[in-house]
Amino acid sequence: MTIWDYPVGIGTSTRNLLGYDVEATDGGIGKIDEATDDVGSSYVVVDTGPWIFGKKRIIPAGVVREVDDQNEKVRVGLSKDQIKAAPDFDAQRRNDRDPFDTYYQSFGT
Repeated sequence: MTIWDYPVGIGTSTRNLLGYDVEATDGGIGKIDEATDDVGSSYVVVDTGPWIFGKKRIIPAGVVREVDDQNEKVRVGLSKDQIKAAPDFDAQRRNDRDPFDTYYQSFGT
């Protein structure tokens, strides 16, 4: 299992996470704009809205701590500042994980 895999017990293959709120360890940070469930390369893209001037951040699946379908929330094990400090998500380079691997390697699962 890598940082790019959902933790055991957080199955997402039957869920559509688009539009779910994202809760960092210290509060809400945005909504899910895109989500994948690919083994070894799963992630969610968080649209941060006004928090970071409409920037999007890619969050590796391994930092997802809980999915609350009833309230449409995804809780992650990162703070708002950690998410703000992450590299910008660029849809043109979505498969280029180098800047994200470098940033997230210290967060491990």
